[in-house]
Amino acid sequence: MPILRTKKALAEMTSGEILEIRATDQAAKEDFAAFARQTGHRLLHLVEEGSCLVFYLQRK
Repeated sequence: MPILRTKKALAEMTSGEILEIRATDQAAKEDFAAFARQTGHRLLHLVEEGSCLVFYLQRK
């Protein structure tokens, strides 16, 4: 689900804007890295806050 929500949010953003995404599934690390590679968006940073992962993704 986080990838689908991310796609929808990015579609409403302009180039260069940064989206903060929170996920609890550890597999999201690989999912968002692959998503960024495949779509051309830039994965800027990943922060681990306990069991929560916080991704910062910049719209291409």
